[in-house]
Amino acid sequence: MQPEPIFDLAHLGHMELLTPKPEESLQFFVNVMGMTETARQGDSVYLRGWDDYEHHTLKLTASKTSGMGHMAFRARSQQALERRVAALKGSGYDIGWTEGDLGHGPAFVCNDPDGHRVNDPDGHRVELYYETEWYKAPPELRPALKNQAQRFPARGINVRRLDHLNCLAVDIKANRIFFEDYLGCRLTEQIVMNDGSEAGMWLTVSNKSYDFAYTRDHTGTRGRFHHVTYAVDSREDVLRAADIFLENGVFIETGPHKHAVQQTFFLYVYEPGGNRVEVANAGARLILAPDWRPIIWSEEERKKGQAWGLKTIESFHSYGTPPVDMGHS
Repeated sequence: MQPEPIFDLAHLGHMELLTPKPEESLQFFVNVMGMTETARQGDSVYLRGWDDYEHHTLKLTASKTSGMGHMAFRARSQQALERRVAALKGSGYDIGWTEGDLGHGPAFVCNDPDGHRVNDPDGHRVELYYETEWYKAPPELRPALKNQAQRFPARGINVRRLDHLNCLAVDIKANRIFFEDYLGCRLTEQIVMNDGSEAGMWLTVSNKSYDFAYTRDHTGTRGRFHHVTYAVDSREDVLRAADIFLENGVFIETGPHKHAVQQTFFLYVYEPGGNRVEVANAGARLILAPDWRPIIWSEEERKKGQAWGLKTIESFHSYGTPPVDMGHS
């Protein structure tokens, strides 16, 4: 008999993106991506898509380098958060609580060398929280329909919501076990190589097909970041996004194409700070089956490229943030 599934986490709540070019990155997310600034504190600016319900989904922080500061998952209740904290106790990952941040209350953290937040086995920082601030639109951004978080901005790409993120990792299997056993995440798809090693994992805590993914870092470096993804409503919006990126001089790495894994219709660019950002129409596939059987992609299947047989650009496998000097990695 399969163990009882754990549904203590509700969704990916937000992430912190580090940038060595804070002003240029801010202009990119506000004017090109069409996001809304909700607050500033210290070296950070807090941003959101027009239909994100929380105070923010992106914390943009000035830094000496690029990469991810942390990711954060919202629990389904205070009791659910406490159950995950209890599961982490004695695991070797647990550290304790932080007071929280703008937009959310106390967060549980574990195994972080500098005493802040949670680390997975590869060194990525994770926060778990429940108390949150629901976004309240000022009069000029108030929507006509009260079941919508904010008025449609009609600016740039107009990304709707945070969809997922992708981290790079050295040990995919160790991370999968961590997220499954301690946080209750469910595996929906994965890549398994001919030697049996795991090269990629896509996990969910909701009925989305995935809230986050981890893929193998070919540089052998721990704790790096691959991309963050914001969703738009349709494939046509992704195509229009390509035109908007072109008009604004934004480097398009690859796409628009369709992934075979998860079938996401995608477009990847680099924001001014060097981080990879994806615009995608990712909401069509839902995991409704309570006994979902993870899809396993073989090494041969992945060599075929994307869904439409296109070769995956080499930088997609090698580039991540912070950057790595391959001569000294």
